[in-house]
Amino acid sequence: MPIATPTAAPPWSAAAILVTIVASSTALSQFFRASTSVIGPELIRDLTLSSEALAMANASFFMALLVAQVPVGMAFDRFGARVTVAALSVPMAAGALLHAVIESGAGLAAARFLVGLGCAGSFAAAVVLITRWFAQPSWSMMLSWHFALSQVGLVLAGTPLAVAVGSVGWRLTFVAMAFVALLIGYLVLVLVRDAPPGAPPMTRAARDIGAFQGLRQVLSMPDLPQVFCLLMVTFAAIVTVQVLWAGPYLHDVHDLDAVQRGNVLMGMALVQTFGVLIVGPLDRLFNTRKWVVVASAVLALAALTGLAFGPTSLAATVFFLFLLSGSAAYGGILYAHVRSLFPEHLAGRSSTVSNMAPLIGASLIPALTGFIPPFFPGEGPGYSPHAYQCIFAVPALCLAVGLAVYLTVRDSKPHLEARPAAG
Repeated sequence: MPIATPTAAPPWSAAAILVTIVASSTALSQFFRASTSVIGPELIRDLTLSSEALAMANASFFMALLVAQVPVGMAFDRFGARVTVAALSVPMAAGALLHAVIESGAGLAAARFLVGLGCAGSFAAAVVLITRWFAQPSWSMMLSWHFALSQVGLVLAGTPLAVAVGSVGWRLTFVAMAFVALLIGYLVLVLVRDAPPGAPPMTRAARDIGAFQGLRQVLSMPDLPQVFCLLMVTFAAIVTVQVLWAGPYLHDVHDLDAVQRGNVLMGMALVQTFGVLIVGPLDRLFNTRKWVVVASAVLALAALTGLAFGPTSLAATVFFLFLLSGSAAYGGILYAHVRSLFPEHLAGRSSTVSNMAPLIGASLIPALTGFIPPFFPGEGPGYSPHAYQCIFAVPALCLAVGLAVYLTVRDSKPHLEARPAAG
């Protein structure tokens, strides 16, 4: 029997509060995720990091997100997204504070791991709440709007972060962000509600079925593996470039200072925001999620291929970076594709389990690229341009494989789509 979803729009004021506050939480996660890129050269200098240590410290953030997904999903289904996300703001703030005292790559990895635990529920909470508050045809668009608002975090991790680091240093900047984390956690607790006004009480899956039985139901759903394959490499591709290597690449190959690097990274975030707003409604316009995703992924693949094998001038580099950012905006549609496969009582676990796929990729692929630079010794203190070309080729190859697998999945149409019953 299909599971009912809202058919009418919720009150605009309540919906606006929901999307804005939840997007603020995700924006904070985006900030912490991207912060290592613009200050990567400074971290390498101050903490005496190797390329492997920088990559592993970055990967530790995503490893924390990964290991937390199943317990966070269970908490969503038992306690609700509001309480769970508010509670997670405490380890997020603690990890940010730890940045003030670290002196090594191991310390940086520990701090980022703790911050990652605190960020573990941010985006999955948006999926759960938006799919509970809004009718199914609106899911991709609302998730895209949420994602666009959350890009503020990436914007802040560009030029504003570079300016703050230049003024007070990166340690004090993270101390300030710890207090921001606690404030947003408080606002989530006070202002967000798990269901729209008048909605029936949420079904708590953990009370009706065993925790691991619910997890098995999620993992056994048809079509999930194909979507997982693309999710695994889509996010990892943009993370490898935008979060880890874009800043060092612009420094080593094009000799840009922190503010100049921040300008490029902020531009990438703005382009990604516009891309999200453009791509978000397309699945409703064309009544297909699969082919909107395929078209966007092809453009992202072209951008990665250009970075790996194309011209290396600054203008060409910025063009390919912007193309990658703008075309990587189909993540919200992929999440809507996954969410359409599951009944309401598995909303929390399906959202967090689906979130595991990109986190696995983001933990492994960027870490793998950290072992590439030593094979290409440079003449100066930075890494060789050939090393960066090889680095960019890795996510390009992974995205090509993921796209080939995704092409075999059945389409998910926003209109006239029946919700599945529990398995």
